[in-house]
Amino acid sequence: MAGSLTELSAHRFGRAKEELQTAELLMKSGNYRQSINRSYYAIFHAVRAVNALDGFDSSKHSGVIAHFNQQYVKTGVFEKEASKIIRGASELREQADYEDFYSATKDDAESVLESARRLIGMVGKFLAENRVI
Repeated sequence: MAGSLTELSAHRFGRAKEELQTAELLMKSGNYRQSINRSYYAIFHAVRAVNALDGFDSSKHSGVIAHFNQQYVKTGVFEKEASKIIRGASELREQADYEDFYSATKDDAESVLESARRLIGMVGKFLAENRVI
């Protein structure tokens, strides 16, 4: 079972990196709203990669994030910055996706893209230290 959780974690982390690449391409093409969306999903799948090691998943984003914060941020495995990154990206993604007159700026998209890079770096280091990737 542990091997399958490790494989699932590695798969989810691969998906996170793919989403990050997509966010970068969208950023370069000037599609800032969609870049924000993909940057958030890169973060989300990275968090799911960590949670997979516990055999945890949730159908709700809030459940995935709450588990990560409780098990990994609150316990000091990840810096508090990780929680701030997730919260900021989530708020911006919700604006970009659901607010009718929200106009995504280049600065917004660059900010969340850089946050996604930072969190994926943290998760990548954690997964490497735990011999997942």
